[in-house]
Amino acid sequence: MTHLPALIADLGLILSVAAVTTLVFKWIKQPLVLGYIVAGVFVGPYIGFIPTVLDENSIKTWSEIGVIFLLFSLGLEFSFKKVAKVGGTASVTAITTVVFMLAAGFGTGQALGWSFMDSVFLGGILSISSTTIIIRAFDELGLKTRGFASVVVGVLVIEDLVAILLLVMLSTVAVTRQFEGGALLFEMGKLAAFLGVVFFVGIYLIPTALHRTRKLMNEETLLVVSVALCLTMVFLAAQAGFSAALGAFIMGSLLAETVLAERIEHLIKPVKDLFGAIFFVSVGMMIDPLILVDHWMPVLVISLVVVLGQPISSIAGALLSGQPLKRAVQAGMSLSQIGEFSFIIATLGVTLGVTSPILYPIAVAVSVLTTFTTPYMIKASAGMANWLQGALPARWVTAIDQYSTQAEQVKVTSDWRILLRAYGLNVLAFSILCIVLILISSRNLVPFIAERFPDFNARRIAGLITLIPLLPLIWAMSIRRIKRAAYRHLWLNKKQLRGPLVSIEIARVIVAVLILGFLVNQFFGTGSAFLVTLLFTAVAVVIFRRRLNLFYHRIEKRFITNLNQREDNKRRPHLAPWDMHLAELEVKVDSIAVGRSLEELQLREKHGVNIALIERNDRNIPAPSRDQRLLPGDKLVVIGTDEQLADLNKTMDATVPENDDYDLDKDDIALEKYRVLPRSPLIGTTIRASRLREEAMALVAGIERGDQRMMNPESFTTFEQNDLVWLVGNTTRIHTFMDGWKAMRE
Repeated sequence: MTHLPALIADLGLILSVAAVTTLVFKWIKQPLVLGYIVAGVFVGPYIGFIPTVLDENSIKTWSEIGVIFLLFSLGLEFSFKKVAKVGGTASVTAITTVVFMLAAGFGTGQALGWSFMDSVFLGGILSISSTTIIIRAFDELGLKTRGFASVVVGVLVIEDLVAILLLVMLSTVAVTRQFEGGALLFEMGKLAAFLGVVFFVGIYLIPTALHRTRKLMNEETLLVVSVALCLTMVFLAAQAGFSAALGAFIMGSLLAETVLAERIEHLIKPVKDLFGAIFFVSVGMMIDPLILVDHWMPVLVISLVVVLGQPISSIAGALLSGQPLKRAVQAGMSLSQIGEFSFIIATLGVTLGVTSPILYPIAVAVSVLTTFTTPYMIKASAGMANWLQGALPARWVTAIDQYSTQAEQVKVTSDWRILLRAYGLNVLAFSILCIVLILISSRNLVPFIAERFPDFNARRIAGLITLIPLLPLIWAMSIRRIKRAAYRHLWLNKKQLRGPLVSIEIARVIVAVLILGFLVNQFFGTGSAFLVTLLFTAVAVVIFRRRLNLFYHRIEKRFITNLNQREDNKRRPHLAPWDMHLAELEVKVDSIAVGRSLEELQLREKHGVNIALIERNDRNIPAPSRDQRLLPGDKLVVIGTDEQLADLNKTMDATVPENDDYDLDKDDIALEKYRVLPRSPLIGTTIRASRLREEAMALVAGIERGDQRMMNPESFTTFEQNDLVWLVGNTTRIHTFMDGWKAMRE
């Protein structure tokens, strides 16, 4: 008998139990994540009435793969440009919430008598809301088109980024066992350098490569390339001293800027779902129900901290950013749970061996409880907002409204701020690139040259080689003109700012000189070498200024093109801050709108909305015509108010009724003919107005009118007396419908 590896048996057991539990949770309309966790409890070592997993180490390996694909998928939905677009509201709200919950979690842990590291990790666990659970709740409650939902999504984007930073910070704290400012600053600087280099190099290379090979990319090839890029970045992140999750998230974010992002996301979803299920099952396997019974009080206390602390801090952050009271309350009460990133942070503590065994199951139990409360918190948010508006003093409500109005009106940024921001980003970005290039050359190029050319001074040769690609970066950082229009306007019209303008020009040159000093220190090490290098750089910049300018602009053009590639591919209109806003709806496979034209649906007439764009795979249909039919998977960019979009969402989510009329065998379909007799109500009625399609579920295949035959007539064709009408459909339905017309005639 062939031996069955334990891993295969374990996967079969895990997926079988997960299939049953998720069907149950689907039936009771609860998140599937909870079903996976319950399945993990059943197959774990603490429950004995069903078979348990044989090889836990292999399952842990598969769960790590699950984390990689989960973070890769989150990165595909993230994108670096999305961070820039979420605006101050989401940033202020997210940062306020994270800082408050970090402190609240740490304080709660200390109050419960936990250790320092347990309290630190508890703060990290409680600070991040669950993207998966909130988006699913919005979808199920039909609230994804509401104005506050866009604020919540923006907050979740920022929190995902903060979670990545927390993983790095908590890893550092776990290693040092205390908050050492120097170590944290070093790790943050290292992370910033890694992100900067990967971002610039990745945006420069990856979209171009995918665009040029686009015609060669079928689904199989694109999936293999995407997974290869993901795992390559995972390897690079691990080599740089970061977690595999960080590498997967970064590569997902880079691919999110390409025009193939939607296709990649679609292809990777089954892989992510499979390995993600294994990850969440492995989370459940680490839960001992008896421990939770013994520690029910900490679970309830921490759950209360989450359910109260996250909404309060989020509401405060939203109000601080200038949101109206009602929208702030609705957004805040939506952010009242912890989820997948909390599991990853808890797993990090267990993996590093710095947290107590009790912290992990408590964190999972808190996530389960707060997940169950999420839909009720979201439903109650509107009522809570109305209650607060009536309960708070009138002058407070008036002050909040005035502050919100003023915040909306503050949209104009001065030329001085524009210039300072541009110069700051320019110096920071190129400084990071220069320093990383020098360090890479020092640590890799020098040993490479020394090993192959032992008779030469490897360090000096490496320094000269490094200086060549450094020249365009030095030029761009210190000489290149930035925001010329703003600079000229300030120089001519604000004479008092000429001194500061000259100062920032001098400052950027000084930074370039310091970079050159760092280069000399790494490769040459003498004062005279610094002077020679400085003089050589100055002469090279002057002599080759035109070539450096052309070289830089060629690089910059490709970078900007790649960065905006996806956005340019589907340009959308922007609206003023009225009650109307843009929302995105997806046409589901079983939606009643599938196969119907916009004219038949009459969305504008019924709901007062406009369809600005239809996204269909790689094709975009701006301002679609009334004859455009909707297909499964179409994404509609819709313009309307909250109320209009809510009504539209109900229509789009309506499914084809599950009755016998829609469960017909092909043998039930027949070709029937009817004569339009005198006095028939059909006379003078168009095909569309007759409602043959809607009520009889029949199609008009043809009309014989004397010697004239019309095959598949248009819907505006009018029936006339003595027409012979050929109908295709269910015979019983057609007979019933036509008998009704006869009864009307009589």
